[in-house]
Amino acid sequence: MQSFSTAKDAALHLRPDEPVYCFRPEVLKADAKAFVDAFPGETAYAVKTNGEPLVLETLAKAGMRIFDVASPGEFAAVKAARPDAEMLYMHPVKAQSDIRLALETYGIRVLALDHEDEVAKVLRIVRALDLDPGTLTIFVRLQTKGHAMYELSKKFGAAPAHAVELLQRCHRIGFKVGICFHVGSQIEDPDTYERALASADWVRNRADVPLAGLDVGGGFPAEYGHDPRRKKPDMPGFPEIMTQLRSDLDEWGFSDIPLVAEPGRVIVARCFSLIVRVLLRKGKRLYINDGIWSSLSDSWTGKITLPARFIPDPARTHRNGNPDRIESFKVCGATCDSVDILSRPFWLPETVDTGDWIEIGHIGAYSLSLRTRFNGFYPDTFVEVTTPFDEGEAAEGYASLETMAD
Repeated sequence: MQSFSTAKDAALHLRPDEPVYCFRPEVLKADAKAFVDAFPGETAYAVKTNGEPLVLETLAKAGMRIFDVASPGEFAAVKAARPDAEMLYMHPVKAQSDIRLALETYGIRVLALDHEDEVAKVLRIVRALDLDPGTLTIFVRLQTKGHAMYELSKKFGAAPAHAVELLQRCHRIGFKVGICFHVGSQIEDPDTYERALASADWVRNRADVPLAGLDVGGGFPAEYGHDPRRKKPDMPGFPEIMTQLRSDLDEWGFSDIPLVAEPGRVIVARCFSLIVRVLLRKGKRLYINDGIWSSLSDSWTGKITLPARFIPDPARTHRNGNPDRIESFKVCGATCDSVDILSRPFWLPETVDTGDWIEIGHIGAYSLSLRTRFNGFYPDTFVEVTTPFDEGEAAEGYASLETMAD
């Protein structure tokens, strides 16, 4: 993999017509360490967020030993990156053959579920393999209510009274049991965890069974840009969120049992940026060589304003407009699908034009993992970049509020 100091250096050297992922391994290591040091329990990286081999291998070398997995593909990817890794199979709904593969081939002993039919599936495999139920820990997934970019409880989680029944049933079978929840991806309310813990406490008290642990899931937000025409969300940073979570865990009496978290976005978002090229400028629209079917679906569905940095093509000697004036541009993807238009604009100098490049920051989460081969477009070029996105030249996407105020 070629290495460059900045994405601008990479763009001007390579002059790429295809999107280029800029990987920053030291940023990944630092953000993983920051989470592990701050959370008062075990950290299980959520592989679904970004399961690229270079990400898993970097995390493994940095000391990450526990991974949240959801499929045979993720089992294999983690095993390849770290053969001695512990895997937590936290997808609540699983094929029976996948359960057998997890238990028999990969030695997984921690699973999550939210329905009695899932208990029956697991029990059938346990009996077929003649396993001691006491060697398995079953986390019952609890439905929660909160405010997040993606509300996962619309799809998963048992209602509190149902969770009580599931805990008691699993305990009677002989499984070790725990409670887990996932408040959603990219939370927008710092009190979300407190409400989930209150619900977990209600379930714990009524189930009245020994708990082997509490898994607080993910949801820890990454930092992105913001639309200067709108009020910036009043959301505390990661240190403040973690301080409040530790306080909430103490308040609800969960600090004395084993704790697990499943961070993804907050660990991997900052370690990737993406260089795209402007294929065409049409008025206030930019057509780029990536889009919602490739690396940018998360910014579309999650309505995230991504920070953007302008990289002008030095071959263009004449430009129209004021280079110091920042404008909002509608961004269209490369495919022939008319849906392929981002839901949030890019804030860039009004001189941006056909042939220029744009570095899109903080796209490590749900970019590579969600890209498709639709229309034959599939970005898969990587370079290593040593300067963190935040520490390079000021990104217009970050500076737009101050520029417009001038």
